[in-house]
Amino acid sequence: METLTPGAAGREGMSRSGFYRAARAGEYERIARGIYLPAEASAADWDLLEAATRRPDAMICLASALAHHDLTDAIPTVLDVAIPRGSRIPAGSGSIAWHSFDRATFGVGREEIPIPGTDLMIGITSPERSIVDAFRLRGETGYELGRDALKEWLRRGGKPARLIEIASRLPRAKGPVLQALDVLA
Repeated sequence: METLTPGAAGREGMSRSGFYRAARAGEYERIARGIYLPAEASAADWDLLEAATRRPDAMICLASALAHHDLTDAIPTVLDVAIPRGSRIPAGSGSIAWHSFDRATFGVGREEIPIPGTDLMIGITSPERSIVDAFRLRGETGYELGRDALKEWLRRGGKPARLIEIASRLPRAKGPVLQALDVLA
């Protein structure tokens, strides 16, 4: 199951007016502005679908990635999604917080996961990258998020060498991560 936009419907041989008539008739369900799913589609996370449809290079990050990896007890109020710096931030719902990450380091610690109930994939930061980003952006996320995630990651047997390797590749990250490891070790 894939999402459908009015523009994509035109490429599939359906006129825009025909597409909108089909949506009004209940053949398609609107999940976000300009994004639709077939009415018979299985249940899926609409925020993930919206992010992946609006930006194929989207990557779940920060608190949302930490929650996905079960490294935090915090329940994110919005879906944190990173895109390469300089890219246009999509218009969309308030349930997605768009973040701009440096193009040169955007792929560091990036993984792909399937969106349950669909054929789509979305990027997500690895557990190590998520922890490093929480420390790197502690002014935005709060120091506790990174510290608590690091504690849980170490408790599960995480290897500090991998964390330091990723922190060395990202700006303003190595110092805070080394300090936190020093305190927790």
